[in-house]
Amino acid sequence: MKSINKLMSVACASALLISCSGKKEQAATATEELPLVTIEKVTEEDVPQIVSYTATVEPFKTNNISASSANRIKSILVDVGSTVAAGQTVAVLDAVYIDQQEIRIANMKREYDRAVELLNIGGGTQQSVDQLKTEYDAAVRSLKNMKENVKLISPISGVVTARNYDPGDMTGQLPILTVEQQNPVKVMVNISEQDYTKVKKGMNVKVTLDVYGDEEFEGTVYLVHPTVDSSTRTFTVEVTLPNSNSRIRTGMFARVEFNYGTMRHVVVPDRAVVKQSGSGNKYVYVYKDGKVSYNQVQLGQRLGTRYELLSGVENNSDVVITGQTRLADGARVEIMKDDATPAAATDTTATK
Repeated sequence: MKSINKLMSVACASALLISCSGKKEQAATATEELPLVTIEKVTEEDVPQIVSYTATVEPFKTNNISASSANRIKSILVDVGSTVAAGQTVAVLDAVYIDQQEIRIANMKREYDRAVELLNIGGGTQQSVDQLKTEYDAAVRSLKNMKENVKLISPISGVVTARNYDPGDMTGQLPILTVEQQNPVKVMVNISEQDYTKVKKGMNVKVTLDVYGDEEFEGTVYLVHPTVDSSTRTFTVEVTLPNSNSRIRTGMFARVEFNYGTMRHVVVPDRAVVKQSGSGNKYVYVYKDGKVSYNQVQLGQRLGTRYELLSGVENNSDVVITGQTRLADGARVEIMKDDATPAAATDTTATK
């Protein structure tokens, strides 16, 4: 009888312990707190596809004026900063070599005439006559070239930007003068190859120059280079800018803006974008059915306090904009309402 009572006592104690343990587990489950987040629904919008590049203003054309052969400079008729017109004489070289060449040609002509006379009376050869004729013709052409290069002419209209010699100097490896055509001017832009089909000759672009603040200048695509640089994966585009008032100077820093039209993309608040530590990857937490997923995204343009997304989030998704620090992929969350009360807690109170 005593043993039966002992067994009953042990059974009651065990049941009491199990009951207490179950209540503790239920209490722990009941008091478990889920991360609180704020979400916002995002949608697709028509986003202008505007891409900006930096470049340096360059002359439309550059001409380095040099002598065809070494000669002494007699006079230079312009200086740095001078405006010249196409066809204008800018420098004159010494003509002493022309005088020497004319004397040499006169002697060659006499030798040639004597060889012809000898051939006519049977005292010479046709080979000798032909050789002298060839030498004579080459000397005449050389004289003509010398006369053409005594006066150096600018082939373009522009501004003299460099002068490397003074009158009396012998010409050398450097050009005597450099003339730059500055109306129009141009900028050379290196554009990503993925935009190759979007850039067309003749399309208009906006250009701003740091020296003139936000003032906009309208440029035109003048030339699209036909090859892609394999090392940078870019191609070069030449944009021209009218410059009749000479406000734009070569060497100025420019920003060139291309407008490729519009595309429909999802736009998210910048607060929704999370950067992964140790990498350049960007992520957005997407909420669905009480859980969040960690979606890697590709950012487009920054639009004020929002970002255009090129990929990663579907249209009409709910994205987390606050509370991301406690989240992980697949985590269950509670939604914070506007009055800072968890949505789940409000629903439970209403049920009671």
